[in-house]
Amino acid sequence: MNEKLPKHMTTNLTLPVISAPMFLISSPKLVIESCKLGVIGSFPTLNARTVDILEDWMAEISSELAIAKKEDPQLKVAPWAVNFIVHQTNPRYEEDLRLITKYQPPIVITSLGNPSAVVEIVHHYGGLVFADVSNIPHARKAAKTGVDGLILVCSGAGGHAGTINSFAFAGEVRKFWDGITVLAGCITTGRDILAVEALGMDMAYIGTRFISAKESFASRDYRDMLINASVDDLIYTDAISGVYANYLKESILNAGIDINVLEKKQTVDFSFMNQTNAKAWKDIFSAGQGVGQISKAQTVAEIIEEMQNEYHLAKDSLTKSYV
Repeated sequence: MNEKLPKHMTTNLTLPVISAPMFLISSPKLVIESCKLGVIGSFPTLNARTVDILEDWMAEISSELAIAKKEDPQLKVAPWAVNFIVHQTNPRYEEDLRLITKYQPPIVITSLGNPSAVVEIVHHYGGLVFADVSNIPHARKAAKTGVDGLILVCSGAGGHAGTINSFAFAGEVRKFWDGITVLAGCITTGRDILAVEALGMDMAYIGTRFISAKESFASRDYRDMLINASVDDLIYTDAISGVYANYLKESILNAGIDINVLEKKQTVDFSFMNQTNAKAWKDIFSAGQGVGQISKAQTVAEIIEEMQNEYHLAKDSLTKSYV
């Protein structure tokens, strides 16, 4: 694993992977099980619908991971992370930041704004701050704020994905950034993780694969739709949330929305969303372009074990090819 990652992190990882924070999907159980298996687990603070619930979750995660390490000192227990919206529109900015200060998650992933204030707080207790970015100007700005890592959200990622190819994004960012770099977008298998390392990236950011995890908050309908989908079943549109994202077409159709209108219109009239009770993320489901490689619902343990086997097989195969 890359030497830019702190030693206390690498010694507790079984794969260079972050289970990405997914709105309404990432649960405390998903975080805990990922970390206990050597993969960084994360969740958005706003998944906890109240500040009190968020405090309960942070206390549970901290406690469960500490117990696991105490019971088996040799166990690789990865650090946990929270995703924090740093934009001024976040109504819980101050309250959630207070809990971050109290529970000190080892990694804070910032989105949608200037992370400078968060960097100061997190660095004070010895944590790391990663900023997610979806284009070069945002990456340049974030790089100047003192963050430890950049998460490059490339084309094909689930949720609010960017439009830049992963090869291009990685290459451009390397010109001005030598800190920790995490790659997001279409990463589903252990082979993909190895490819991320081959690009010179430090870690892979995997979301869609973990939607199908039995420990996630995803509904049965969501999991089934995900498992049966291929890349052709996605649409990249700004009509649902106002920002471009990848969604499963079937969930849009189920909401009574005409896919043909979304695919053909250059400029979308958002008023149609007022004519349906469907809500983005809750009823209209997101997924990344790696969706076609997911064929079944699995536990977190099964997912990580499968990715580990694929990763090591790919690494061994590559080594033998050039011997």
